[in-house]
Amino acid sequence: MAGKVGIVGAGLVGAAAGYLLSQTPGVREVVLVDLDTARAASEAADIAHAASFGSTALVRAGDYAELAGADVIVITAGVSLKPGQTRLDLLARNAAIVGGIIGEVLKVAPETVLLFATNPVDVMPALAVRRFGVPPGRAIGTGCALDSARFRDRLAQEFGVSPTSMHAYVLGEHGDSEVLHWSGAHVAAMPLARFAELRGDPLTPERQAAIAQEVRTSAYRIKEGKGVSNFGIGGCIARLTQALVNDEHTVFTVSTVMDEALGVADTCISLPHVLGARGASAPMLPPLDAEETEALRHSAEVIREAIGHALAARA
Repeated sequence: MAGKVGIVGAGLVGAAAGYLLSQTPGVREVVLVDLDTARAASEAADIAHAASFGSTALVRAGDYAELAGADVIVITAGVSLKPGQTRLDLLARNAAIVGGIIGEVLKVAPETVLLFATNPVDVMPALAVRRFGVPPGRAIGTGCALDSARFRDRLAQEFGVSPTSMHAYVLGEHGDSEVLHWSGAHVAAMPLARFAELRGDPLTPERQAAIAQEVRTSAYRIKEGKGVSNFGIGGCIARLTQALVNDEHTVFTVSTVMDEALGVADTCISLPHVLGARGASAPMLPPLDAEETEALRHSAEVIREAIGHALAARA
């Protein structure tokens, strides 16, 4: 069935993604899978009831066998981030959980595109590629797609324009070493700094630093206030899946496994990719200034080391 999407993990993130996917153009069927079958069934029923007000998508719970034929399978299962933790603190436990899930998924849907949202999200594609032989373009981490949306949203608030008019990306790790690509940020067909000057609202270094800090720590602040960040990543999952199932060829900063990036071997940082029905294109490295280059190289090293630990600790 064209437009079939599976979600493994029916917690708050999986449920938010499931609801938003039920409203996503091109998605015809959503299957929720979870070890807690009662939770999956209840979430599926609740989402289906909401979807009936305006969507024709079929939403149901099932086991792994029900994922056969899925175009995209989203993996959200795992332990979530607690206040005071970093995403990399979740490495060992979530790598074991996700490794088991990948094995089960590939038994029934060997040609599917795997979209990972479990943290540390930039490590999980490497498990699929290095341990299970999935082609790099079909093992995608949501990576910095959400961070890029947060960056654009913050810039839009700062300069009083719509986020859709802001063209700005976050690169590298979805985490503390992420790199805001200031030198490539554009609006109205001009560099952001020039736009700010024309508005009489200069982008000072202090202002940049404050914006970067807010973007980088936004998930931590959300979780301090409500315990979980689920709607932002749910929206991110839905938008990326829309691009995949509809063969959009839209550009997003997501993470895929790379043999080398900026001299760092075996890493999985977020760079711009074109997303379509076959998965993600090869990554594209945009022009960077010297500071951004060094910061992105450091981010690649952080992920390379984390991947090494995950692959060494086989479940």
